[in-house]
Amino acid sequence: MTTVLIVGGGKGGRALLEMLVGDPTVTIAGIADVNPWAPGIDLARRLNVPIATDFRELVSDPRVDLVIDVTGEAQVRTAIQALKAPATEVMGGIGARFMWDLVAERKRSVELEDRYSLVVRELQAQSEADFIMGRNPKMREVAELIARVAPTPTTVLVRGESGTGKELAARAIHKYSPLRDKPLLTVNCTALTPSLMESELFGHRRGSFTGAVADKVGLFEKADGGTIFLDEIGDMPLEMQGKLLRVLQAGEIKPVGDVVTRRVRVRIIAATNRDLDHAMQKGEFREDLFYRFNTFTITLPPLRERVEDLPVLAYHFLRKAEAKVNKKVARISNDALDLLRRYAWPGNLRELENTVERAVVLAAGGAVEPAHLPLHIQGTPTLGMTVGEGLLAGKSRLVQEFERQAVARLLSEARGNVSIAAKLARITRRNFHRLLTKHRINPRQFKGDRVDDDSSVSR
Repeated sequence: MTTVLIVGGGKGGRALLEMLVGDPTVTIAGIADVNPWAPGIDLARRLNVPIATDFRELVSDPRVDLVIDVTGEAQVRTAIQALKAPATEVMGGIGARFMWDLVAERKRSVELEDRYSLVVRELQAQSEADFIMGRNPKMREVAELIARVAPTPTTVLVRGESGTGKELAARAIHKYSPLRDKPLLTVNCTALTPSLMESELFGHRRGSFTGAVADKVGLFEKADGGTIFLDEIGDMPLEMQGKLLRVLQAGEIKPVGDVVTRRVRVRIIAATNRDLDHAMQKGEFREDLFYRFNTFTITLPPLRERVEDLPVLAYHFLRKAEAKVNKKVARISNDALDLLRRYAWPGNLRELENTVERAVVLAAGGAVEPAHLPLHIQGTPTLGMTVGEGLLAGKSRLVQEFERQAVARLLSEARGNVSIAAKLARITRRNFHRLLTKHRINPRQFKGDRVDDDSSVSR
């Protein structure tokens, strides 16, 4: 273990402190500078490293193995040589400058790696096709809203059921905004615990909690001057909602364990599939935050309300699946398309994409046929009453179809978890199992219906 004293708290001293403080083989005896508010002194206060405005208080300590002088002043170097213990080594002049340059190069390297990872992330997201609007009137209205709000700095809330492509709408807003040259950073609010979410969004300081071995820059600071997308904002814990409100109101963030706030300029786009009005009534979502987000809302329609767009969406996913599984499937048969049109699509675009990819895998020839679709889609009947069927028989069939589609939708929302699906249905698990048996539905086929990232949905 080497005990080091840094003399000089300017940029060089701060850079050395940042590098050495995380090294388990080094103990920092302290940092000294005549300016009590020098950058290195300020950092040392936050890190609980000993500080002094007179280096003489520290340099004579016999426990110090190495003194690094970054002041560049001859009289300081002479005083250190006169006061240091015999066994203490001194590094200054060219040697200290070399170490400073080495630290600066290391910092630049980290920044470049960080920027590279953000660029790769953005390029991966942009590799998908453009957001498909189609002919549906509601989607045309969505397109007009995106075009109007994109050039402004307004905060946007995107609402819609799971799998409707909310992140893709956010990316379309970013793409046509003045910030298009900046990365769009995304955060899934359901994928992080409250403590991890705060660290991820706002960053943390070394030692602020167990495992915080070094300073971390949060996503809001990384996105400064750009855009951040908060997915599933309705599931954000109340404590975090208050801190997010501060960002919206004052543009200020405070890393975990820090006492200093930082100002950032970030455009926020949020999305949720929750009923926020109901969440506010239950005290699960702050009203003041809701009204901040509700300035401009875009609501995406579910797939069942844009059936006229289903063929173009299905063929888009067909081309995408061909490339993914490296298999040529030229078309979707008319009978298969009819079944796709008649299905209710509780999982929306995401379920359609998964269904088409499965069909491409199963297709033996050059076309997707009804036999390549899941059984619960193959069994979709015509909802209108057939000739000679009679009212009671038609009513019974429609009730049966409602049950089957409702069970499929609940399983999709619960990712195949029967207990959660039964709870959502407000019936016992035993009765839910009876419905599964009755309609011959296997919950395992819904395990992959939902994912944490909307990026797999067509844009």
